[in-house]
Amino acid sequence: MRSVALYCFLCLCFSTQAQQTTVSKRNPADERPTSANHKVLLIPFEPKLYNSEIDRFINAETKLTAREIKHKFRDGLNEQFYKSFKAQKFGVIDMMEDTVKFKKDLEGIYQYIRYEYVKIPDQNNYKAPVKEKEEKKIEKGQLAVETNSDQRFMDARFSSPKVVSVLQSKYKTDLFICFNQLDILNSGSKGPMDLGTGSPNRKIVLHYTVFNSAGKEINSGTVEQEFEPELNNPKKIIDKYFSKISLVVLQRVNKCLNITG
Repeated sequence: MRSVALYCFLCLCFSTQAQQTTVSKRNPADERPTSANHKVLLIPFEPKLYNSEIDRFINAETKLTAREIKHKFRDGLNEQFYKSFKAQKFGVIDMMEDTVKFKKDLEGIYQYIRYEYVKIPDQNNYKAPVKEKEEKKIEKGQLAVETNSDQRFMDARFSSPKVVSVLQSKYKTDLFICFNQLDILNSGSKGPMDLGTGSPNRKIVLHYTVFNSAGKEINSGTVEQEFEPELNNPKKIIDKYFSKISLVVLQRVNKCLNITG
């Protein structure tokens, strides 16, 4: 059944796109090669992987529904990455730019993405994270599972390398940025177990993975950004703080490309 589903996805990706489209607010001109010689496909996070502790405050101020709030942040994240990468001469395709056009492909992509929590990699000496083996040992005659306090993030894997090659062929992209999970927390950088009063600020945490055309994970991890607790306007949060997050990931991608050539 899995092979049949993959075949259907491959056929779908090469089929003609739906004729009904929405108006593009990005106005992309992405079919031509860019001076950077790299083209990025931005894959939005799945709606189920949006975690927010502030939606009730946004609703109270803006009257936006939970669905509308989620969509604004999902679309806004892609939009800010689009702007940042375009400014650096990357070609960019944003799969949130036309949800009708990309709907079927997105559904196929999500079907072949597998998520798992792994250790957050060191960006100064980046190595793609690997799935850890659970260490078990016997203590006083009983099985004990070793706990690990290292911070973790939601990483993504493609279950079939053919998905990447098909997407590359269809969209002429050689870089794929998956937004795996978006957390918007009502508390700042210090947790309840940390000493001190902690930060009164709220915090955005983006979990992401970047693949190259061979399906190799060339960068991944999290980007965190604090913002003021009284800010409940999604557009202002997106414009001011999602833009900063996109610049951090852009810097990391540029570093990886320089290292790997």
